[in-house]
Amino acid sequence: MIKIGIVLGSTRPGRRGDQVARWVHERAALRADAKFEVIDLAEHPLPHLEAPPTAVAGQYEDERTRRWAEAIGACDGFVVVTPEYNHSLPGALKNAIDHLHAEWADKAAGFVSYGGVGGARAVEQLRLVCGALQLADVAPQVTLPLATEFEDFTVFKPGEYQLAALDTLLDHVVAWSTALAPLRNGDAEAEIRAQIGLIIEGLRAKDLELLKRVYAEDVVSFDVEPPLQHVGLDAKLANWAKVFTFFEKVDYELRDLTLTVSADLAVGHGFGRVSGTLRDGTAVDGMWVRATFCFRKLGGAWKIVHDQASVPFDMATGRGVADLEP
Repeated sequence: MIKIGIVLGSTRPGRRGDQVARWVHERAALRADAKFEVIDLAEHPLPHLEAPPTAVAGQYEDERTRRWAEAIGACDGFVVVTPEYNHSLPGALKNAIDHLHAEWADKAAGFVSYGGVGGARAVEQLRLVCGALQLADVAPQVTLPLATEFEDFTVFKPGEYQLAALDTLLDHVVAWSTALAPLRNGDAEAEIRAQIGLIIEGLRAKDLELLKRVYAEDVVSFDVEPPLQHVGLDAKLANWAKVFTFFEKVDYELRDLTLTVSADLAVGHGFGRVSGTLRDGTAVDGMWVRATFCFRKLGGAWKIVHDQASVPFDMATGRGVADLEP
């Protein structure tokens, strides 16, 4: 099921947007065709556009930006709740949008705006931004004038007729987000294979920093050697570091990799083999293992959250069979 983020675009003290976002979420939660989650900019205090040039590729140095990228990257579409400030969108919202790039692409967005003229001019500006980000903005929108939809210009009390407009907006956002899924998933397989390529490159270079970029912080690994599981990024890297202590030169081969991608989750399986030259100069071919990879899209990048390497075992002896070839 697709996931739609309801982005609350104002961080201003005394804002009315939290009332509007709650109204949108309560209505959206009645639907069975998507999951909805409020993403409040107030909970993502970003710096003033300090992301490095590598941000386009989904690599971020600042922890605040990584958290924001993870929240946006996990969504298939958006409903943006925005006020209008001085004929335009809030600076905090524009700053948050500009922090990311790849996380917005090939998704859909709709707008619920409020203000003196219903926030219509803020939405005009946002539509221009969407075009630059390859973010498909749907035509229906909900405009909420302060004079008619807010009691004393403060307490949000929308007319019943606004529900029909909101339903139409949600219909379009869900439909377009679903229709754009093949574009998102088409790029995903190439990105995942590139990540696996980093594993091979990192092993051959014995580069733990490069390998670190492939795994999630909470990765759980079922390897062929004890213990039963290696939990967390440090444990996974320590396992690879142990391999490096035995080998002077390391090689890794992966065959018959098959990937299945859906939304922000992907599963792959194939046959892997670590080989190389030991520190005493002995060349070893290693053994073929059954390799399984589980990826999730986190912060705009595909990360391994679980992997497993195993060999069959002989039922009679209870010993692993390590001399098989694919």
